[in-house]
Amino acid sequence: MPADGTIKVLLLGDIYGAPGCRALIFKLPQLKKQFNPDFVIVNGENACAGFGLDRDMMSRFLQAGVDVITGGNHIWQQEDLLPCLDSEPRLLRPANYPPSNPGRGMTVIDKIAVINLQGRYGMQPLDCPFRTALNLVREARRQTPLIFVDFHAENTAEKEALGFLLDGKVTAVVGTHTHVQTADAKILPGGTAYITDMGMCGPSESVIGSDPASAVLKQRTQMPYKPVVAETAPVINGVLVCAQRETGRALEITPVSIPCEE
Repeated sequence: MPADGTIKVLLLGDIYGAPGCRALIFKLPQLKKQFNPDFVIVNGENACAGFGLDRDMMSRFLQAGVDVITGGNHIWQQEDLLPCLDSEPRLLRPANYPPSNPGRGMTVIDKIAVINLQGRYGMQPLDCPFRTALNLVREARRQTPLIFVDFHAENTAEKEALGFLLDGKVTAVVGTHTHVQTADAKILPGGTAYITDMGMCGPSESVIGSDPASAVLKQRTQMPYKPVVAETAPVINGVLVCAQRETGRALEITPVSIPCEE
């Protein structure tokens, strides 16, 4: 960590399909040189054609320099990953799924805690993410003041409410799931960095990662067509958070949006 008492953490939004995976693996070394982060967190739940993360891609993300991979509602869809949810401490699934499910919703790596939660509006009726968050934050703060929360949720009001609930208790609350980077990156009054959604790392010319023609057809017909990943040049979206090492208080949050050439 820097000698000046600060830490920089790069957080990247949902990695979507092959374009997003290629962008992350090949661009992460360049991003590390550009931003000099001490820690990298990515949401990997859409890596496999938009549905889940498999064991091979998990390993490739970690080998590329990712420190923690978070998940969401699609994290369960690749069966070969399920054992890794228990065995790999750098892989998370939302903490408010039933405790009998494989995996964990919080990890502490190099004195940095990462918490993964899932919203309830427009999604599965899981345990309360607000109550779960407070319980996990209390547990995390026994080990470190540096706490980063990935809230994988559909509803903006739900995300904003969690941000204010945790303001002053965690370093950052960042939203994932909706794949479109929002324009509200800020430091909340208590010193917590916040953004409603970081956006995705995936095809730039797409409908949240899907081929526009297939997405339009699905909307016009309301037929259950499976989304097709758009094969256009990817974009990398996320945020860079700078924080005080000793207190965990966020000092700055900077949106990251980098077009990539294939």
